[in-house]
Amino acid sequence: MNLARIQEEIRNQKLDGWLFFDHHLRDPLAYRVLGIQKTKGPTRRWYYLISAEGEPAGMVHRIERDELASLPGDKIPYSTWSEQRTALAKLVAGKKRIAMQYSPMCAIPYVSNVDAGTIELVRSLGVEVVSSAELIQVFEARWTQAQMDSHFEAGRRVDRARAAAFQMIGERTRNGLTIQEYEVQQFVRQFFAKQGLVTDSGPIVGCNANASNPHYEPSAEVTSPIRAGDWVLLDMWAKLDQPGAVYYDITWTGFCGDSPTGEMRKVFSVVTGARDAAVSRVQSAIAAKQELRGFEVDDASRAVIENAGYGAYFTHRTGHSIGVEVHGNGANMDNFETHDERRVMPWSCFSIEPGVYLPAFGVRSEINMFIGENDARVTGEIQREVVLI
Repeated sequence: MNLARIQEEIRNQKLDGWLFFDHHLRDPLAYRVLGIQKTKGPTRRWYYLISAEGEPAGMVHRIERDELASLPGDKIPYSTWSEQRTALAKLVAGKKRIAMQYSPMCAIPYVSNVDAGTIELVRSLGVEVVSSAELIQVFEARWTQAQMDSHFEAGRRVDRARAAAFQMIGERTRNGLTIQEYEVQQFVRQFFAKQGLVTDSGPIVGCNANASNPHYEPSAEVTSPIRAGDWVLLDMWAKLDQPGAVYYDITWTGFCGDSPTGEMRKVFSVVTGARDAAVSRVQSAIAAKQELRGFEVDDASRAVIENAGYGAYFTHRTGHSIGVEVHGNGANMDNFETHDERRVMPWSCFSIEPGVYLPAFGVRSEINMFIGENDARVTGEIQREVVLI
């Protein structure tokens, strides 16, 4: 835990403190920010307050007195429910405005880990509780130089896997044969393993109507054949198999043959235009040193699709934060599923992945953007044309 850095950011956000709470490992964010090891899980509640100034302090149940032993500051012991309330009042005494892992109306579920009852308890002590969403992304979403390097290297390897998968599909379908979606998926997983990559799931390999299901994944039991004349969507994400590595996450689409339909080409053009509009919105804001919020990027992308008449078929946010988990805890590019007002901040990364999902086929074009101190860049190859598989 970098106490000085945390306190600096608490002051930057004009807060009196940041209150952490856990019970039965409900809040993994707390353990990562505080730099403490998860145990088998506290069976009693603990609290830990980092004030804007001065020494932190916590409170622990007497039968689990070592839960916060690795952290600095005094730990108030308690046993009974009445002692807990008294100890908590002592812990937050003099504080007017503190942050907790809470999101009003659960607008940002990634940080909404503290239960409503605990929020009510803290507020009953005369303290205003605000969301820690901005604090969380400072300490969760900002990469180190090593993480940025790992992302670019993962990108080079994942891009090779994507090209190899399209080549394998083409070799099969151009010879009049078929190949199963699941077979392609397993080929990619094996390619990842040989390249020193790991992933939590996927990849998505969707043919025709299956490409219209944004989270479709084939399995040994549920899979469709890919033949000449079919539309194929590949969505793959992976990271280097090393501690602290971060993900690279892309989606490309192709046609098994030389002549996609006019509708396929049109939808592809609309989707990639929406992607490029979002990229332009980010790059222009960063170049002008303007503050940019996640929802504004979604607006830029969605407007292109809505103006083309496909708004009803774009059924998810434009992009998500990327980190050690493929869906990270920074700002999402979202004014659809939520109204994400978090800042797009330096040393963070996110996807831009608009899509149009028609009954017969779906198109999504996904790239990753990294925000530097003074620039914003796409971190891998950009699909400009339909892949003729």
